[in-house]
Amino acid sequence: MIRLATVNDAVQLDILNSEFNGKGEASLENIKESLLNNHQEVIIVADENGILVGFVCIQLKKSFCYDKYMPEITELYVKLEHRKKGLASAMITFAEDYCSKKYSFHKYELLTGKNNLIAQSVYNKLGYKDDGKIHLSKRIKN
Repeated sequence: MIRLATVNDAVQLDILNSEFNGKGEASLENIKESLLNNHQEVIIVADENGILVGFVCIQLKKSFCYDKYMPEITELYVKLEHRKKGLASAMITFAEDYCSKKYSFHKYELLTGKNNLIAQSVYNKLGYKDDGKIHLSKRIKN
C-alpha cells in the first residue's frame, strides 16, 4: 500500500534512511519531529503488511518570487529486494496526485545523480526530463 507517512513510521523510516543515506544522518528524534511539524515536506511510504519498504520525500519550496509552490522530489528509496515491482513509480505518482490536490504549482523538480541511470529511467518513464540546469552545492565545515 502506498500512503502518507505518520509519526508511527519514524522507527522504520530511521532504518530505511540509514540504509539509504548512511547511519547517523538523522536522529530518530529528528525524524519524529519532522513527521509531526515539518509542513514543507510530504513523505510517502510503501507499506507491505505493516513493514515499510520504501519512501519518497517531496520538499514544498516556496519563494516570494513565484506565486506557486515548486515541489521537489529530494529523496527516493526502495529496499533492494523490493525493487522492480513498480513501487518507486507508485510512490511518485501518489505524491504527485496528493500535491496536485493540495498545492498550486506548475511543475515538479527532482535531483538525481548523473550516473544513476536506473533512477533516471524511472523518472523518464514518469515524464521527467533533463531541463539543462546545473545543480551546484557547497559543503560547510562544522
